[in-house]
Amino acid sequence: MAENEGAIVELADLLRHPEDLDKIAFLKAEFTRKKAAVDGQLKIGLKDQLEVTQSGMNSISDGQRTVNQIKEEMMKIDKLCAEAQNMIRDFPNINLVSQVHRNFTQVEAMKANIESFDGRLKDLEQLLREDDQDMENQPNLLNIHHRLTQLRDIRDDAMDQIRRASDASLESHLQDYFTRLDDVIEWFDDHLGTACMNLIPLVQAGNQGMVVRLALIVEEEEKSDKKVKALQDAQREYKDLASRFKSMTSGPKQLRGYKGKFLQSIEAYAQPQFDKAEERFLEEPMKLPKIMTWYFNDLNAVKLGMVGLMPKKWKIFKTYTDIYHRLMHDWLIKHIDNSELSPPHMLSIIDWSEKYYAKMTKLGWDQKDLEPHVLDAREIELIREYRQLIVKSVDEWMDRMFAADRKSFIERKPDTLDNNEHGYFRTKTLGDMWRMLKEQTAVAGESGRADVAEGVFDAMFRALKSRQNMWQKMVDNESMKFKQPPADQEGMQVFQDWLVAIANDQIACIDDNEEAGQLGYLTRFQRDLEPLVSPAYTARATVELDSLRNGFVDLGTHCITTFVSLIFKVDFRSTVADFFTPKWYNEYAMKRITTTFDDYIGDYSKVLHHSLLDILIEELADELLVHYLCSVRNKGAKFRRSDPFTEKIKDDILTAFDFFQNLNTRADLTGLVTVDFATIKQKWRVVDKMVRLLEADKAGVVAVYEDFKREYWDLQVGWVEAVLRSRDDFDRGMLSGVKAKAGEVYVERGPESIMSKVK
Repeated sequence: MAENEGAIVELADLLRHPEDLDKIAFLKAEFTRKKAAVDGQLKIGLKDQLEVTQSGMNSISDGQRTVNQIKEEMMKIDKLCAEAQNMIRDFPNINLVSQVHRNFTQVEAMKANIESFDGRLKDLEQLLREDDQDMENQPNLLNIHHRLTQLRDIRDDAMDQIRRASDASLESHLQDYFTRLDDVIEWFDDHLGTACMNLIPLVQAGNQGMVVRLALIVEEEEKSDKKVKALQDAQREYKDLASRFKSMTSGPKQLRGYKGKFLQSIEAYAQPQFDKAEERFLEEPMKLPKIMTWYFNDLNAVKLGMVGLMPKKWKIFKTYTDIYHRLMHDWLIKHIDNSELSPPHMLSIIDWSEKYYAKMTKLGWDQKDLEPHVLDAREIELIREYRQLIVKSVDEWMDRMFAADRKSFIERKPDTLDNNEHGYFRTKTLGDMWRMLKEQTAVAGESGRADVAEGVFDAMFRALKSRQNMWQKMVDNESMKFKQPPADQEGMQVFQDWLVAIANDQIACIDDNEEAGQLGYLTRFQRDLEPLVSPAYTARATVELDSLRNGFVDLGTHCITTFVSLIFKVDFRSTVADFFTPKWYNEYAMKRITTTFDDYIGDYSKVLHHSLLDILIEELADELLVHYLCSVRNKGAKFRRSDPFTEKIKDDILTAFDFFQNLNTRADLTGLVTVDFATIKQKWRVVDKMVRLLEADKAGVVAVYEDFKREYWDLQVGWVEAVLRSRDDFDRGMLSGVKAKAGEVYVERGPESIMSKVK
């Protein structure tokens, strides 16, 4: 059950997005290939394991037979000894005299050794002091080892005899007597350890004599340890029998482990170099091959200069390679298991695997000879993790930058906006965001794998779309604070500045001017993307890029629309409310509105992108028209036959037309405004339709409506009703006729007109 859940989680990770379903065929082929590779490895591994197991069982059987033969021979020897005692007359007396003589000889030899022990120890100290002055050569090393071994054997024999005598007081005294020997042993071990730690430098320096002396000492100690181990095993298995043989009770009694220390020194020499390499690797991950040059130099030095100086049975080159390879494996695995590992470091390690085995091949090693695999055969997994590292980095960067934007936008503190080289308002993070995306694109490209780059670009598309959506939601939420009365208007100008800056950002993303050699961020991003992905993905990416481009346009337009709506909700709240009321006839509301428009355009024409300035003007014209038409719903709005409302409406239209028509000729807007006044004028023709509804006699209202509806398919009956109710001669018969005609008239739907906004 747990395995099934793990597989489901892994599958969910691979197919997180709908577009990932396109990868199922690739994933199936990949998993099939991996399964076949694993099955093959398992078969080979099982075969090798069976052979090793069979060989081991054969060796155990042979060893058991040999042990039984030795046991039988020793029993025969013991039997012959017992029989010989009965064959010789007075054997007990002879044996007793022999034992006394032997013991006397041993005591005499021990006495001589104890008496000369101190002097011999002083001689060793003098030799060690001499070697202290020449640590690179240590000419006395073999001599010291030979003499020190003799003193060690003397101590071991003495302590063994005392222990067998069961005299605790003498044992303590003897231990104190031999204390200085421990200090000399430690001194010698330091010399030997220094030589072991500098073994490769000694080989590289051509100091072969020192290497040979070191090898002889370690080899001798290895033999000694084998004897001690055999003695300990014999005493454990055949204690009574072993005690009868002098050769089995004399000599070293403890394992000294110099061979083990020698192997440890190989690792101890390499580890600090790995530590130094780690520091450089963290700073310059792409220079890993150069950083690891020492590794192969060491192994090459062993291969060329050390193999002939060491015992063949040690297989010193294989020994060094195994230790170094294990350290390399552990060092790399430590890094790839680090959750904080950056994408460049991960990529460097992935690339290193192939280069590593290529260099080891040059040294004479096949990949199968080096166990375990230097990356545990996790390349595919690491490539996926590498992609996820980049995706994670992109998401974290985008989250941090948008969090900073959100904080600045909501707080709207001074100096939170920038001006570009043209003087346009801009947010401070837009350039940083695209720079980050370019850097992460380069990181993905360095992998040399289209699947990695495609996964990263999918994440970037999602992040950019999410950013567009979040900006729109924030703009809507913040604008509501000013639109809902009684709202505090303090800070509205800064908010409008932000709307302009956000809109400018969107244009900067898509503003291409190839003649001037200027490309928008999105086009540059597309050019970076295309060389890194497959042709199939390029087609899908084009759709995504078009969607992003449309999203940038929509968000920029939305900001301008919000900007304009705020003007009407805040600046013109009371002015628009007076349209078509008795107060309207004596006021110049339209003039006040166009004057305010003029102020806004003058203030923002230098900080708003010129393409958005046209949109701003068009939105002002449309919003003014919509509010003007919707004013028939104003409280107190009434058109009386006796009032000059037709002339007043005409005056309002001429005032608005005069403003919009003169924008193209203003000196301060030269080259900035390209709005087609004819388009604005055409939209405003709808006012004439409204006037006809107001002027028509009751019998002609239905015909006017029908004509209106056929020209504007999205004309709302509710608004027509409001217009009719604003007539002083309104009756329900007029409205009934219009509604009846609305049910009869069929108009083909077309593009939305201005009347779609008039409710």
